[in-house]
Amino acid sequence: MANQSGRHFLQIPGPTPVPERILNAMSRQMLDHRGPTFGEFGLKLLADVKTIFKTVNPVIIYPASGTGAWEAGFVNTLSPGDKVLIVETGQFAVLWRNMAERLGLEPEVIPTDWHGGADANAVEARLKKDKAHDIKAVCVVHNETSTGARTWIDEIRKAMDGAKHPALLMVDAVSSLAAMDFRHDEWGVDVAVSGSQKGLMLPPGLSFTAISQKALAASKKATLPRSYWNWEDMIAINAAGTFPYTP
Repeated sequence: MANQSGRHFLQIPGPTPVPERILNAMSRQMLDHRGPTFGEFGLKLLADVKTIFKTVNPVIIYPASGTGAWEAGFVNTLSPGDKVLIVETGQFAVLWRNMAERLGLEPEVIPTDWHGGADANAVEARLKKDKAHDIKAVCVVHNETSTGARTWIDEIRKAMDGAKHPALLMVDAVSSLAAMDFRHDEWGVDVAVSGSQKGLMLPPGLSFTAISQKALAASKKATLPRSYWNWEDMIAINAAGTFPYTP
C-alpha cells in the first residue's frame, strides 16, 4: 500500500474513523481476563452499554461482527420451522432473510422498492391475518446501510400492538446505534443487534445483543442449536463482569 501523507479520514458507513484516545487505549498491555481488574472493568462496561441502547435489561457482548449478533438473536429465541416476518428494505434485510433460511426458519418477506423504511401499516395488516400466531418474530432494519433508509421502530411496535400479535420484535441497529436515536425499552424492542465499527466509532470485532424479558423467556423454550451464542451462559458469568471464554 502506498504511503499517504497527512491524516487519513475514512468516509464510509463503516468502519468509521476511530478516535485517537481509543487508539491510544488499545496500545496498553493485556489484562488477565480472569483477574479482579478485568471483572471490575467488565461490570462497568456491561452497565454502561445499557445506556446506549436505553435499556435496563441485559446487553450481551460477543467477539463477532454484527452478523454474529443476528445469529445469536435467532438461535436463542426460535425453533426449527418457526416463521419470521422480514421487511426487505435493502441488502442487509436480504442477508437476514438468507440467514433465517440457513438456520431452518421459515422467512416470509414483505417486499419494498428499497426507497424507504418498513411500512408499519403493511406489517399490521399481515399480522392481523395471522390468526394462529404462526409468525414468531418481526425483523426490521432500523437504518439500512445499503440505502440510507430509516424505519421508525416505534411505529412498528404500535402496528404489532394494534394487531394484538405476540411476535418478538427484532431490530438490526448495526449502523444506527449511537448515530441515531434508539430506545430499546420505550419502543418495545425484544432483540436489538449492533456492532462496534459504525456509530460507536470503535474497531471492528465486537457485536452487541440487547434483549427484553420477553426474549429471555422465549430463550427457555427455543430449540435451535446454540453453543457459543448461548445467552444463559453469558448472562450467568457476566454477573461477575467476565465471559465464558477469552474475550
